[in-house]
Amino acid sequence: MNSETILTASNVRKYFPIKEGIVKAVDGVSFSIKYGETLALVGESGSGKTTTGHVIMGFYTPDAGELIFKGRYSLSTPIKKRDLELKRDIQIVFQDPGTSLNPKHMVKDIVGLPLRIHRLSQSSSIYSRVAELLDFVGLGADFMFKYPSELGGGEKQLVAIARALAPNPSFIILDESTSALDVSSQAKVLKTLSRIQREHNISYLLITHDLGVVRNISHRVMIMYLGKIYEEAATEEFFHRPLHPYTQMLLSSIPTLTEDDEAIKPKGVESVGETPSALNPPKGCRFHTRCPFAKPICSERDPPDVVVDSGHIVRCWLYE
Repeated sequence: MNSETILTASNVRKYFPIKEGIVKAVDGVSFSIKYGETLALVGESGSGKTTTGHVIMGFYTPDAGELIFKGRYSLSTPIKKRDLELKRDIQIVFQDPGTSLNPKHMVKDIVGLPLRIHRLSQSSSIYSRVAELLDFVGLGADFMFKYPSELGGGEKQLVAIARALAPNPSFIILDESTSALDVSSQAKVLKTLSRIQREHNISYLLITHDLGVVRNISHRVMIMYLGKIYEEAATEEFFHRPLHPYTQMLLSSIPTLTEDDEAIKPKGVESVGETPSALNPPKGCRFHTRCPFAKPICSERDPPDVVVDSGHIVRCWLYE
């Protein structure tokens, strides 16, 4: 894995004004992703993780902060204003392939569309390239003449992955891209994604709430809660030494099948309470209303980032 950074986010904010006030969906987020690396962005619904991915894609423009891609591209502009090379280089695979694939088009046209838009193949060779892409993701050329309604969930998602790969990107956002699949389909998609990364050195931002998926495919993990990052660590370190009480709560909630999995679960930390509204987040540490270890300062001041070890950062007053 190349140590060079492909994406750097610095203090990125994205707020949404509504009638009742302002939703602080992403509130001062900073991170980086290396070439050939999978960074998992984990959190409950409403944490801001999908909004973070959509800001990178250009579906939303950030209200503050900076996103730099490959050291030279600013991602602060909407997708319509980005040049064609940048649009090709950053792709996304959405959560539900049933809604992201046009039901009226055959697979050959769905996967071939990016090739036409970016003029990456001659008209006479587009379908040959589509057949190569379908073979590459493990489907086979005979899928070219099928409609999405004729495919299973895993097959649809592999078509969506083939479409994302068509313009030869170096960075792909996987937005809950296995959450709608059954276990066997999920395993096939994850194996395919891992193989693609090894062979093409593609970087992934894996947006998910499924810590089982995180453990199988990611290199590093970030935990997001109400628009802020509360812990970041290498995957192995993250599962064996979770520090933030919210991280411990998430890990303690994972169903386990083996004694080994049960042994690494944090003990004495249970999932309690509901996530507060992003419209009116708690003062101080936003997790303090659910935290079993909260101190008076937690409800008064936002905690700083504390570097516990190289690459392991936690945002919590317990470690200051």
